[in-house]
Amino acid sequence: MNQTRDKKTYDSDFCGSLPLHLINLIQPYGVLVVLDSGDLSIIQVSENANEVFGVPPQSLVETSFEQYIQPSQAEAFRQKVKQGINGRLQLKFALADQPSQQFTALVQLKEPFLLLELEKSGQNSQTSFTQKYEELKEAIETLNNASSAKEVCELTVAEMKKISGFDKVMVYQFDEDWNGNVVAEIAEPGMNEYLGFRFPASDIPKQARDLYLKNPYRLIPTREYTPVRLYPVINPVTGAFLDLSSCNLRSVPAVHLEYLKNMEVVASMSVRIIKDGRLWGLIACHHREEKYINLEVCSALELISNVISARITSIADMEELTFNSKLKDIQSRLMRQMYFSNTLSQGLFGQDVNMMELLNAGGVALVNAKQVTTMGDVPTNDQIKDIVYWLQSNHVSNIYHVTSLSQVYESGERFSDVASGIIVMPINANKGEYIIGFRPEVIHEVNWGGNPDEAINFENDGKNYHPRNSFRLWKQTVRNSSLPWKEGEVTVAGEFRDFISDYLWKKS
Repeated sequence: MNQTRDKKTYDSDFCGSLPLHLINLIQPYGVLVVLDSGDLSIIQVSENANEVFGVPPQSLVETSFEQYIQPSQAEAFRQKVKQGINGRLQLKFALADQPSQQFTALVQLKEPFLLLELEKSGQNSQTSFTQKYEELKEAIETLNNASSAKEVCELTVAEMKKISGFDKVMVYQFDEDWNGNVVAEIAEPGMNEYLGFRFPASDIPKQARDLYLKNPYRLIPTREYTPVRLYPVINPVTGAFLDLSSCNLRSVPAVHLEYLKNMEVVASMSVRIIKDGRLWGLIACHHREEKYINLEVCSALELISNVISARITSIADMEELTFNSKLKDIQSRLMRQMYFSNTLSQGLFGQDVNMMELLNAGGVALVNAKQVTTMGDVPTNDQIKDIVYWLQSNHVSNIYHVTSLSQVYESGERFSDVASGIIVMPINANKGEYIIGFRPEVIHEVNWGGNPDEAINFENDGKNYHPRNSFRLWKQTVRNSSLPWKEGEVTVAGEFRDFISDYLWKKS
């Protein structure tokens, strides 16, 4: 189906407000043990703890964790805790009464607790990391040789599929409104394909996105599981539910499990991609059957995600440096031209260089001393004066930019063909003196994975809700929107505005 509309934000305040970190349940593929960071006594455990220790949770609480593991390991563990645990530490333990019974633990310090996420008996593999090492080394070398973000993403899906064994792997990049765009994909025959599709921000709302800054990955071996409670339910130290925000085992909201079912996926894993401390995207892995990935392989995938994050950051930084260098050159030439000009308009709209080049704009207007001077494709003078009045009414005295003027300015749609986007450089806002750059409307089609307006469907009670049932192609034509203003363009506009202020002061 095809729909035409203005640009819209699809993030969900409702979904983003749900306390995902206080769900107080875990997935059953592991066991959670909460220790006192001082004496290593057990404060809380998941109710499936007997599957590792052979002891019911009621008998484990208020006993020492050290008594259940080999004495030499207990001493080494205590020393590590004394030295300080930073981040997530992976350790091997063997049971005190069954030395052959080993398990892997992911340990992290969350004062006043130590959180141990244990692999259950039978899920450890002695060969996983060793056998994957050469693949891992080759994957890292391949990714480090990529020369563009697009190439990084395309190589990522191939390497991640090879190492993880999932049926499908996608790279899902967030846009400025937190919608996710599938920019690379590899899949087994018969699976739904989403390359080029966009998914609304409400699919991964803010709170869920924030958790990826704490957790490098999220594994769901099967959507068909019974959540495991903690014992005791209320943490006896805090008197509240345990904060599980940094735990991989944290249970999954029912709505997300339903979402996976609607996608015809049984198992999934999401691995983060970070750029400049911000979530850039996710590597989404899907499987049609139940699939468990042990801690060693998860660690390998986490390492790859760090390499991908570093490579994407490096490429983006180089592209940004090149782009900003060109802007700086234009800025320098424009400043030189200003010094040899008799008027502000001559300096801004000279023959050698002009403001349109600096702002990468389709047109520019200078409103100064009650005069309107323009270059390129711009609204009429009366329309520009109305924009200035609107800017003054909204007290715009600093650099301001928007890509869809009609969403914030009622009359903006009348001239969206030449001015869907604007960037404003106030010279003297009190007097209505501005430089305004205009960008034309860029009409484009968006291929959504299902109707984004039906991403959340509430039941009649207004409380319970479900994800959309269909992820079939939903075409949307977006109007009244321009290309976005890059950070470098906004920065150079601010710097040049300061230069103009100084230039006018010296001229006066």
